Amino acid sequence: MLDGSTDDAKDDSAGDSAGGIATASDAAPARPPRTVVRWIVVGVLAIAIGVATYVLAVRTITGQTIENAALRGADQAGRAMTVQADSVLGTITITSMVIAMLALLVFAVIRRRSWVGLAALVIIVAGQVVTQVLKSFVLARPELIDAYPQYLQNSLPSGHTTAAMTILFGVLLVTPFRLRALVALVVMPWAIGVGAYTITAKWHRFSDTLAADAVALVIACLVCVIGVRMGYLRITVAEPPGRPIGHRAVVAFWSVLFVVALVGGLALWVLTWLAGPIDASAEYRYFLGALVGSAAGSIATGLVFWWTLQGVTIGDGPAARDDAAR
Repeated sequence: MLDGSTDDAKDDSAGDSAGGIATASDAAPARPPRTVVRWIVVGVLAIAIGVATYVLAVRTITGQTIENAALRGADQAGRAMTVQADSVLGTITITSMVIAMLALLVFAVIRRRSWVGLAALVIIVAGQVVTQVLKSFVLARPELIDAYPQYLQNSLPSGHTTAAMTILFGVLLVTPFRLRALVALVVMPWAIGVGAYTITAKWHRFSDTLAADAVALVIACLVCVIGVRMGYLRITVAEPPGRPIGHRAVVAFWSVLFVVALVGGLALWVLTWLAGPIDASAEYRYFLGALVGSAAGSIATGLVFWWTLQGVTIGDGPAARDDAAR
């Protein structure tokens, strides 16, 4: 077998460490396992990125000027691009999200990791709750520049982007260690496309997608840390025979795309800003910069969460088993 029953056997034989990685040396003093430390550090950094994104993009004249120009530039996108955006965004509905969550839960149950599946569901649902609360009740968009009325309403963070990224995280969480690279190769293009196409459809700005990436990452890391600390999730060193399938090639592929998208987006924005007054051509360049910048943000977010799971598999912890035995 690739991973499922192998991991289960390891979980049963490795012993319990207090919220830590199950190993043969559990007699050692308890301390935060490396994976939990990664989740904590990544979560804190994601909060900082989310706050910085809101302050720079929404609370400054420069940020609003550039992003509103990018929205106007989206009007110049070709019909083919607009149709493709509508098609991708149409994949996210309440029905499709429920189906995705049920599929994750069923897959986790089959692998005898029910609590891991529940954690994935909590990440997806909590991501939407936090996103909608932030967008509707917490964050405000001050009127710092003249703009069309439809540009004055706060749209940060993007609910669609949060949904796509949290589903990606849920899939990575329940997927066997050796198959995560293949999953990342298949699911990440869809998650990245959702964020980028919200800009094409003029539903969101670049900052909205970046803030949504941050929200999704914070929620995922928080749920995982709480799950481990409460004993419902268990981190086990993954030692399947051989290396994970396609790991290096997939990481290299997405890393190269991230660098290209990041450099391209920054170059488009910086050079357009330095060029002077904003005309129709500048608006289109700002739009393209936002598009590839959103892709860069989503790629980085997916890679970072995948990195936090490096070398381990996530299973149900002793508290989950005690609950099941009652």
